[in-house]
Amino acid sequence: MNPKLQQFWVIDYRIFNPDVDGKTNIDHVKDMLQNLVYHKFLPFDTVLMDTWYAVHSLMLYIDSLDKIYYCPLKNNCLVDDTFSNEKYKRIELLSWSKEELECGKIIKIKGFPYRKKVKLFRVTVSTNRTDYVATNDLSQSSTDVVQEVCKIRWKIEEFHRERKQLTGIEFCQCRKARLQINHIACAMLVWFRLKNLAYQTGQTIYQMKHKLLFNYLIQQLKRPDIHMCLV
Repeated sequence: MNPKLQQFWVIDYRIFNPDVDGKTNIDHVKDMLQNLVYHKFLPFDTVLMDTWYAVHSLMLYIDSLDKIYYCPLKNNCLVDDTFSNEKYKRIELLSWSKEELECGKIIKIKGFPYRKKVKLFRVTVSTNRTDYVATNDLSQSSTDVVQEVCKIRWKIEEFHRERKQLTGIEFCQCRKARLQINHIACAMLVWFRLKNLAYQTGQTIYQMKHKLLFNYLIQQLKRPDIHMCLV
């Protein structure tokens, strides 16, 4: 995702099949990060993820790559904001001063190396939802900025919605694994082409798909490939 251009692209994806390759979701993420850094050499500085991927091993691995991460932690995550003066407590039980609500606070996550600290922010998403977002960027000092950064992550949900609604990725009738993989790849290529055209023309990807179908319908009404015979 390029926040300046407000555009995003798919640069890698993996098929989750632990029975065949023995890899977890976290293993796949690490493989993709390695591919970006050491093979594709794509410039990026920040990794965004949801609570599903906010595990110690991945956070520490991203840190070892000298990249910044922002990730919401689960409410039952055990942390310490007293610099070892008190026991670890659930993140939802932390107390927050006005300054900490605006600027975040330094904490240690249980299971992290002794000297490894992160910055925690309490982000109000809605009236009934609060996220606790951790980052290894200790210089970050604005909850508002963190909230804006986390909003970028929703582009991932936008991508999943678009590929499901517009590419037919879920309607594969094949049973062989290779054919299913080919179907997914074709669906991804369709999404990629539609998205590029949408960026070039200033339209949404839904408008692009509707336009293609609309033009085809007009063409068929004028010069149908299959003629109707009325008896």
